[in-house]
Amino acid sequence: MSEQDHESSDSSGTPQGPAPQEQPQPQHGAHVSTGTGSGTGPGTDPDAGADRDTAAGAGKPAEAPGVPDTAIPELVIISGMSGAGRSTAAKCLEDLGWFVVDNLPPALIPTMVELGARSQGNVARIAVVVDVRGRRFFDNLRQSLADLEAKHVTRRIVFLESSDEALVRRFESVRRPHPLQGDGRIVDGIDAERELLRELRGDADLVIDTSSLNVHELRAKMDAQFAGDEEPELRATVMSFGFKYGLPVDADLVVDMRFLPNPHWVPELRPFTGLNEEVSNYVFSQPSAKEFLDRYTELLQLIAAGYRREGKRYVTIAVGCTGGKHRSVATSEKLAARLAAQGVETVIVHRDMGRE
Repeated sequence: MSEQDHESSDSSGTPQGPAPQEQPQPQHGAHVSTGTGSGTGPGTDPDAGADRDTAAGAGKPAEAPGVPDTAIPELVIISGMSGAGRSTAAKCLEDLGWFVVDNLPPALIPTMVELGARSQGNVARIAVVVDVRGRRFFDNLRQSLADLEAKHVTRRIVFLESSDEALVRRFESVRRPHPLQGDGRIVDGIDAERELLRELRGDADLVIDTSSLNVHELRAKMDAQFAGDEEPELRATVMSFGFKYGLPVDADLVVDMRFLPNPHWVPELRPFTGLNEEVSNYVFSQPSAKEFLDRYTELLQLIAAGYRREGKRYVTIAVGCTGGKHRSVATSEKLAARLAAQGVETVIVHRDMGRE
């Protein structure tokens, strides 16, 4: 059964707890422009007195038998109460570049670490989500942790905690049963799970109480512990489209280029697309075209800074014209190049090019 991680309602003003965030997926015909990403500095969790924040900065793992110490992946085990935000915490690490495995049987954790060590550095950081969905395997966790210690693998345990009241509210809001409640009430399942995880909570290196946290605040706490000194990476999809085919459903920002003259009405340019140099030159030779691009790029810098502060790492910018063939394509190419030059990892998608 999937975990109940519930997002709070911003309109109510009362945090209801974290929820995973959807990521826009590049469509067909995409190509990637060069760019780099960046995160926030270290922080602490004032809500959890049992936190062992200093352990979260544990040193480099010692050498395992037959494996150079530089090859041993960094390992984080994410666990905690159902509904407390495990999925959100895992998504945060995934966005930071970790290799994340959800609901891995604990007995396979040492095997996963060994495979990572053999990946020649391609899998340098592994996060594993362990929860009661794999309860028949849960007794193997203690043995797996002992095996990792015997192999000198440094691991950190992140435990997501929440009050009974907050957990009941989150489960009731989505009308889903608790994984352990059986024929009983939600509180019966919470009690059973809390007892099952009691020992693991005591061994945790970092305990985060999400009772009063929303999804953005939880992501900020994870960033503070794992992002290092850099800013969070922002990834952008710049998508050209034709208004006559409809707005892209996943667009965060929409740009309308129909204020520029349409190359469609220039006979010698009509057969070509915005990828053609002559078409691009025609579009940006028009009054205000370059000024618009300059000003919109400056606006995106402001928006991107806010997205990073709020933990949003994916943005889709939809650039439209009438048919998605000339003006939107040329502008998308220019805009993507500007973003890549600013260090934003950028993907270009020409959704409707070729449909005419």
